[in-house]
Amino acid sequence: MSAAYTTQNGAAYCGDARDILGQIPSDSVDLIFTSPPFALLRQKEYGNKNQADYVEWLCGFGPEIRRVLRNTGSLVLDLGGAYKRGVPVRSLHQFRVLLKMCDEIGFFLAEEFFWHNPAKLPSPIEWVNKRKLRAKDSVNTLWWLSKTEWPKADIRNVLVPYSERMKTLLKDPEKFYKAKDRPSGHGISMGFSSANGRAIPPNLLQIPNTESNSLYLRLSQLVGIPGHPARFPVALPEFFIRFLTAPSDLVVDIFSGSNTTGQAAESLDRRWISVEIDKQYVAGSSLRFMGHLAPEKCRKAYAQVLDGNEAWPVDLGQPQTLFDSHDAVASEPVG
Repeated sequence: MSAAYTTQNGAAYCGDARDILGQIPSDSVDLIFTSPPFALLRQKEYGNKNQADYVEWLCGFGPEIRRVLRNTGSLVLDLGGAYKRGVPVRSLHQFRVLLKMCDEIGFFLAEEFFWHNPAKLPSPIEWVNKRKLRAKDSVNTLWWLSKTEWPKADIRNVLVPYSERMKTLLKDPEKFYKAKDRPSGHGISMGFSSANGRAIPPNLLQIPNTESNSLYLRLSQLVGIPGHPARFPVALPEFFIRFLTAPSDLVVDIFSGSNTTGQAAESLDRRWISVEIDKQYVAGSSLRFMGHLAPEKCRKAYAQVLDGNEAWPVDLGQPQTLFDSHDAVASEPVG
């Protein structure tokens, strides 16, 4: 594989995800975190697929994804919902993706997560803004799929601060709470302890997507390009990278866009590979790793990535070996 650019921990590739996946060794990836182009009714500039073809298209990547994952590895798919054309009822495509991935390709559903973006604008306009028939769609589903029934995971890596109410309770449990049975018959013990210091998070992740002055956007302005139109916040992949991997593990994003996943993996000392088919988006994503460069060097490095194959790979910090010595040799691509 010939990378477009490299960093200390990873490499970004420009090409079709099937081609790149076919060159990754079997049983070598710890986490694939990705947000495929959504199955929207309106065509977007980032190349989303139509609903009629979406399930077969996305699940077509499933066998190769499963091959490259370790037995303890996971696939996390960020999928946005959509309505059917012309009527205020929802498409079921994300559920069909889940069923096909599990029933036909062999994945297990480890857990479903939901990303709530409280800053999301009301949509769809027709049913929410104009006719006032539906609530705004502000939640994406994230399917956490695993290759086996026992994927690597440690919730202790993503504990969250206690609420103020819990802090008050922990100061004097006897004063504020009396152990008793719930109406359901389940008993509640007084096993509270402040020793943990933090709480287990729910599977509803409330993360606002309000990026407005990040390094990526500032450097995009420096080189004269807009930011990627469908970015997700860095905190989203960070959560799953902390939860499902350990330092030096390999994280892959096969629809990387502006490469938020690679940025999160780099900052958390994970090896990473990103794949994006659009050369302009690949070049723009390299800006995420140029915070150490002076403006002129940043412009030059960006231009080198954008120029293409003759200048590749552009070294933004040469990576260590991306694959462990015990990783298997890649098999023939599926399909």
